[in-house]
Amino acid sequence: MESPEALRDRLLARFPGASLELVANGSPSGQVSFRIDPAFLREVARFLRDDPELALDQCSNVTGLDSPDREVVETVKESQPGAPGGPPVVTERKQTRIAPGHLEVIYHLYSVARRHGPVILRARTGNRTDAVSLPSLTPVWRSCEFQEREVFDLYGVVFEGHPDLRRILMWDAFTGHPMRKDYVEPDDYEWEPTPHGDVLAKARRHYPSAAAPGAAQPSP
Repeated sequence: MESPEALRDRLLARFPGASLELVANGSPSGQVSFRIDPAFLREVARFLRDDPELALDQCSNVTGLDSPDREVVETVKESQPGAPGGPPVVTERKQTRIAPGHLEVIYHLYSVARRHGPVILRARTGNRTDAVSLPSLTPVWRSCEFQEREVFDLYGVVFEGHPDLRRILMWDAFTGHPMRKDYVEPDDYEWEPTPHGDVLAKARRHYPSAAAPGAAQPSP
């Protein structure tokens, strides 16, 4: 299979309006991924599937990633006139800004027909609040269906065009997305029928003392 750089150049030639960048991976696998403009995600996916040289006919894995807002410290240089005839005086100061967070979805693609891969696609949402939609790739690879539902359930990414987008691990009335980094675990475990260990310690705060599991019962 062609190198990541060659594939990037071919994709940019095929989709000249797309934003596409290579993302390095410092792990031992060294697998480079392609971060793609969501507006072109499904078109690029179909190209990767249908191109006879690539024939990426299988999506084996769909993963979510949460990047919350973070504070970034930057160094700003300012130039002021110096002494008459002398060089300007350059000073530095630190300033902070908030880099907005996002959610990201990663797809691992393989070719069963060509016996190569993976090619890894990445796409980011606009933010973590009211711009959390991405195109579903289930219409391209049916194997994405349940895995996109899992990312929706645990991270809150809304996949536009998904045929059956609903929770798959948590129950319908569950609030929040437990894989987000700012998710706060509740300490109310009243629904747990057989609490034990740490769960039992949390649950006891919500049981009436006489009904708490393990509570001493009054003598007859």
